[in-house]
Amino acid sequence: MTYIKLGVAIKTYLVSGVAGFIGMHFAKRLLDLGHQVVGLDNINDYYDVGLKNKRLAQLESYPVFSFKKVDLTQYDQLKDVFLDFKFDAIIHLAAQAGVRYSLEKPQLYIQSNIVGFQNFIQLASNYKIEHFVFASSSSVYGNNTSGPFSEDHCTSKPVSLYAASKKTNELIASVYSQTHNLKTTGLRYFTVYGPWGRPDMSPWLFSNAILAKKQIDIFNNGNMLRDFTYIDDIVEGTLLALNRKKGNISEVYNIGGNSPVELMSYITLLEDAFSIKAVKKFLPMQPGDVKTTYASINKIKEHLDFVPNTKLEEGIKHWAKWFNAYFYEHIINRKI
Repeated sequence: MTYIKLGVAIKTYLVSGVAGFIGMHFAKRLLDLGHQVVGLDNINDYYDVGLKNKRLAQLESYPVFSFKKVDLTQYDQLKDVFLDFKFDAIIHLAAQAGVRYSLEKPQLYIQSNIVGFQNFIQLASNYKIEHFVFASSSSVYGNNTSGPFSEDHCTSKPVSLYAASKKTNELIASVYSQTHNLKTTGLRYFTVYGPWGRPDMSPWLFSNAILAKKQIDIFNNGNMLRDFTYIDDIVEGTLLALNRKKGNISEVYNIGGNSPVELMSYITLLEDAFSIKAVKKFLPMQPGDVKTTYASINKIKEHLDFVPNTKLEEGIKHWAKWFNAYFYEHIINRKI
């Protein structure tokens, strides 16, 4: 619901996955802009629930923030939220995360990432939401070797169920745009990192091992390239996409750093940030992983004037400062 406060149009946004890494940061940005945010999350135990609750605590001090614990696979639970509020737009960031975990628990990905997505977009259509923005993933490009990856490259050969679920989301959104006149925007995020990041991702795994003076596992013998994207740039790109005026009724954009780095160079930056040398173990490629991610940002730059501003060297320093404090306050004290 849009209303006017001090000459500024204030809107009501629904953000799913609000206790997640990107969800918390994006909801906070909307709140800082003065908007009302209703956040949804099921607070599952895929990783430390305590971390998720601490993220939520960053938002609960805002009087215009409301939190609802909802399982998106339960249609009636989700529908109740739409009965209680009128939303200007939806930012759907909730999903069962993790490429490798999708090999162990495939049913979770079908339920959360496909059934949950369809429930959400159906309600967006039913309640005439103006814009449905959702998180896709760079993993949809599979083992594409033609970098940088452009939105018009083939994405029909994913190498993990997680990637397949994200590609399915893009197809479902395209159908709803055509058949229900629903404006949709999918965002292919590239290797997001920064404060409050996920414990199953390499910045956390490597940093935790470095500080604990334990071994880090380096897959494909370190022969990998990653297009790291700092969380502030992800938030900025998502905000631009939310407010987009250009493009078709259904669009998909890459949001990436547009500057891939070698895995070993990235590890060196972490070592420098913590002033500790990592204990390294080199291993073969893992199922579901890809060797390279490299975002072309030509389309999002042309349509939305998006350019990432955070160099990896700077972002790693911000990450290390946050993680160092979190490590000693929460991990060492809890003997994890």
